Amino acid sequence: MAANQIDMERGVRQFREEMKAGLSGAGSSLQMIPTFISAEGTIPRDQPVVVLDAGGTNFRVAEVSIDSSGDPSITDYRKYVMPGSKRHVSKEEFFNTIVDYMQPLLDSRRGNKPLNLGFCFSYPTEIYPDRDGRLLHFSKEIKAPAVEGELIGANLVIALEERGYEAPRQIVLLNDTVATLLAGKATSEGSNYDSYVGFILGTGTNSAYIESNSNIGKLGSPAQDGSQIINIESGNLNRIAGGSIDAAFDATTKRPGYYRFEKMVSGAYLGPLSGAVLHEAVHAGLFSDEAGKALAAIDGFDTIIIDNFLHHPGNSENTVAAACRNEEDRLTAFLLADNIIERAARLAAINISATVLQEGSGKNPSRPTAVCADGTTLYKTRDLLFRTRYYLKQYLEEQQGRYIQLIHQEDAPIIGSAVAALLSST
Repeated sequence: MAANQIDMERGVRQFREEMKAGLSGAGSSLQMIPTFISAEGTIPRDQPVVVLDAGGTNFRVAEVSIDSSGDPSITDYRKYVMPGSKRHVSKEEFFNTIVDYMQPLLDSRRGNKPLNLGFCFSYPTEIYPDRDGRLLHFSKEIKAPAVEGELIGANLVIALEERGYEAPRQIVLLNDTVATLLAGKATSEGSNYDSYVGFILGTGTNSAYIESNSNIGKLGSPAQDGSQIINIESGNLNRIAGGSIDAAFDATTKRPGYYRFEKMVSGAYLGPLSGAVLHEAVHAGLFSDEAGKALAAIDGFDTIIIDNFLHHPGNSENTVAAACRNEEDRLTAFLLADNIIERAARLAAINISATVLQEGSGKNPSRPTAVCADGTTLYKTRDLLFRTRYYLKQYLEEQQGRYIQLIHQEDAPIIGSAVAALLSST
């Protein structure tokens, strides 16, 4: 479980081996999903599109256009609860709930021509050349098993038409990481970047990059010209070993054995995993009797509780701080929880490093690779961004001679989904 046991060189090598196996179609924990979306092309201006964003916690609906200056305009924005995040839902309820969420926007557009729709769907999905996609399985503890194996766009069209709405002209399904990459590219026109990588570290984690079609063996032969964005599904990496507490914690999750990497780094799991570490430390006798009893009685650790404790370890309103009344217990709890964040930073840096090296970009410091990074866990968790930058500087730049610039675009999944929908209309 110790962060200093994670070897950067070995981790990057393991990551890249899985990437190459996934591209070839061989057995791999990284699915390396072709998106059939190119990062090239001119984005149409002043043309509205509908955008849906299905995240780990929230579901968002908006109308988006890009003006003549390249600035995005987001209107009719609404945020809802992700279907299946709170309780089990059927296939019909899942798609009907989405239509419910779209209804205010659709009703306001009655009588107008249907628009293209960009659907940011942040779950492992096999994308087809028509840009619809079949859900492989849910992650992030979403409870809608009947949707797994289904075509997302086609089922949404059925639900819309059953409710009396016209189907969109085209639905472009893409992952939030792919959308983040496209948003970074669209909003950084004029910048001198060599290439682009998308990286998400929020409720879950994933990365995306631009790959030459000639390197995607599973597309078949002869090799195609050009390039496309690859959705790595990096949260499922299984090559980097965790500790015994990781294994025990994994067994308590909805899909044991899957998304082991995500369970070591992302916001849905860092808090519960830290709680599992603290409970194990209680059993090992690392706390006083009083603190041990209080920590063992805490039910429902989450990342917010752990992060608040790390930010303010003396705040007695925090359940962990309240359990650890003396300085020694508080220090023990702090060091154990902080180690989990430190380890997550190393693993995030391994993910980004492997992706940049596979892409082959960023060799010139005056033309770095833009790493379009999004996710509240990355930006809000105590020192996680700082430490990730440190390991990237130490390994990727100083040892590998690759240069990057982390960039952040607000509402990246929404803007990137709009870009994908707009590019599909050209």
